[in-house]
Amino acid sequence: MPVLHLRLPEDRIGAAIGRGGSTKRAIEAATSTKIEVDPEEGDFRISAPDAGGAMDAIRARDMLLAIGRGFSPERARRLLRDGTYLAVIDIKLVSGKKGRDQLWRIRSRLIGAQGKARARIEELSGCSVSVYGSTVALIGDERELHRAVEAVELLLHGSEHSTVFHWLARQRREDGREDALAPLPIDEGPD
Repeated sequence: MPVLHLRLPEDRIGAAIGRGGSTKRAIEAATSTKIEVDPEEGDFRISAPDAGGAMDAIRARDMLLAIGRGFSPERARRLLRDGTYLAVIDIKLVSGKKGRDQLWRIRSRLIGAQGKARARIEELSGCSVSVYGSTVALIGDERELHRAVEAVELLLHGSEHSTVFHWLARQRREDGREDALAPLPIDEGPD
């Protein structure tokens, strides 16, 4: 019987369990797994009934990880689709030990004014994006993830928003999605 363990941040345990355990039960039903929770420690134990359920256990774990990285349970359900994956990028790898202000500045660049930059990345890449703590989490298929990870890394390394959005739109057109919108100008203020 496959068993996976994970720990979620304290402030996301409630979202992963849901009111009266509703989110936990929904994940269990969708993945044919059993989830045990130690709410004091934030530890989750996911088990599948047999070896054939290993992929279901992985999907349940990824859904819980996505919720732990700031996604709503509804958006995390996207991980139930075949060929859809979760990627997590650690912002601290870019900001290093430069301090809390640097992390805040970088997070602000990724989110943008009123969330416009994050929304534009989602629109042009096809990925769902969550910026939580010192991480950026992405949910999408392989091609969407490739585009979104590249866009996030460009922004983390200081590329201008307009440059990144034009690149994303070009990638989308090259992938045969002619419905790609021209990037909207976004005034993100000083970098």
